[in-house]
Amino acid sequence: LGAVTTTQLAGLTSTQVSGLTTTQVAALTTTQLGGLGSTQIAGLTSGQVASLTTTQIGALTTTQVGALSTAQIRGMETTDLAALTTTQFSGLTSAQLGALTSTQAAALETTDLGVLTTTQFRGLGSTQLAALTTTQLGAVTTTQLSGLTSTQVAGLTTTQVAALTTTQLGGFGTTQVAGLTSGQVASLTTTQIGALTTTQIGALSTAQIRGMETTDLAALTTTQVAGLTSTQLGALSSGQAAALETTDLGVLTTTQFAGLRSTQLGALTTT
Repeated sequence: LGAVTTTQLAGLTSTQVSGLTTTQVAALTTTQLGGLGSTQIAGLTSGQVASLTTTQIGALTTTQVGALSTAQIRGMETTDLAALTTTQFSGLTSAQLGALTSTQAAALETTDLGVLTTTQFRGLGSTQLAALTTTQLGAVTTTQLSGLTSTQVAGLTTTQVAALTTTQLGGFGTTQVAGLTSGQVASLTTTQIGALTTTQIGALSTAQIRGMETTDLAALTTTQVAGLTSTQLGALSSGQAAALETTDLGVLTTTQFAGLRSTQLGALTTT
């Protein structure tokens, strides 16, 4: 097989390629592999793809990588995925990225994640996103996060949400903020809460407001509190109302203050 030219290999049908043994495929030189067209690449079985060495994987062109089917992508070993260059990785389609297993997603390098476009990153499913380590998530840009759907955001673990930087959280639009579950809101640190914009605070649902811990409410700035709606204020529990700081209560408008229910007013301390 070592004497076969790239031209000869390029003439093989997908059926002929799939008939090669994994030992033969693993023995192909990078030059020989480079001669394979989309037809030959499509003929590779998942087992054959898994048999490729990291050197072979790293030598594939972006066109060849882009021609891999979702089944072939799932057949790649984690070491093979790590061998992909950022150029190769940036050529993957959202469908290919969506085919990754949780184990494969957890093995992606931070440099590779950083080159994904918003569309590509959105191709990752909730299960795959939840598999990312906090280190991996730290490499995700605000632009990438701003493209996530509310369902994808809701799929993040509380550990991941708590690990987001204030800059990353700042990239959340109303769609992403609305996707946060009550548990995720509760997992936010006081630093994260204090960094939310008034627009983001205003986008919180009543269920999310009720999910906030008293320490989080105390971390709100007067500017943030002033942005709360009367409906949001009316959703506070008695315990949350009692935790409001005097400076925060002082910035509420008449309309906002009127949003507090009698049970909440009764929970306010005399100081």
